[in-house]
Amino acid sequence: MPEIEPNPFRGKGILQDWPLPASDPAPVSALLARCPKHAPTPLHDAPELASACGVAVLNIKDESGRMGLGSFKALGAAYAIARDACDAGGDPPSAAGRTYVAASAGNHGLSVAAGAAVFGARAVIYLADSVPEAFADRLRAKGAEVVRAGATYEDSMAAAEQAAADKGWTLLSDSSWEGYTDPPLAVMEGYLQLAAEAVDQVPEPPTHILLQAGVGGMAAALAAHFRAAWGDTLQIVVVEPDAAPALRDSIRAGRAVTAPGPVSCMGRLDCKTPSMIALAGLSRDADRFATIAEAEAQDGVATLARGGLATTPSGGAGLAALIAGLPGIGTEARVLAVLSEGPEDG
Repeated sequence: MPEIEPNPFRGKGILQDWPLPASDPAPVSALLARCPKHAPTPLHDAPELASACGVAVLNIKDESGRMGLGSFKALGAAYAIARDACDAGGDPPSAAGRTYVAASAGNHGLSVAAGAAVFGARAVIYLADSVPEAFADRLRAKGAEVVRAGATYEDSMAAAEQAAADKGWTLLSDSSWEGYTDPPLAVMEGYLQLAAEAVDQVPEPPTHILLQAGVGGMAAALAAHFRAAWGDTLQIVVVEPDAAPALRDSIRAGRAVTAPGPVSCMGRLDCKTPSMIALAGLSRDADRFATIAEAEAQDGVATLARGGLATTPSGGAGLAALIAGLPGIGTEARVLAVLSEGPEDG
């Protein structure tokens, strides 16, 4: 059974000197309305799975088809690049002459590559040696240059950051740290489109929302908008791998900490250090922090696949926690969860 803990900082938060995630999706929606590839992703009603999990209603926001990139992350980096292009004042908007550099363990790199291609910029994506070559090929097919750097995501992130500093490139990440806040704020702002669509699509406001988290960018952005839309009675639960509970451990400590742990099968969520902006937002907006085991994530994904919802352990982590018996969610609960990406071979 997943472990779950209350957030003692709910409503007031920690890291008061840090910027908070945006909550207004209007600028994102206005820009995306000009994109021919943009369309809302579906919201599924899952009555059979709801019954099996012992809840009244289960709605699933399905990001597996987002803009042809297969993940919610299509909304992040591509939006930040589009905003830069529009801010440059050209007609049509262009980011020509700029180079965007990022580290990626998956979908973020595709979003950077796609956004750069649309607006005439260059994309350089740093990958750890552990990232499959098939993913590197997908990046190259989008026009990105791929650089291998180090054994872990953290190694590739350090290499990307150094390249940006040495060559004057724009580092684009949805994580944030001391001295690096504006680009991740823009990336996180892009994720608000997902939240705005969900608010419009659900037939009745949920009582509980499950948000999986790595560094916390998606979870913090969505939580900010859901609080603005639905108020304080809503229960927001953040779900992390028990191998990488960076947000939970930071909440325990009352400050940002790095959580040691083994490699997780929830690779997109296998982040040992939280985004500072995300931690500031979630310490204010999340009610509880939960962790799930590797086997629980894998069992949950198998259950979802049998129901026609193919995803990865990362993309289905929030739902997997519910399937595994997440404590504190009763039979009258109306639950909203996010299937944040499609399957690896999707």
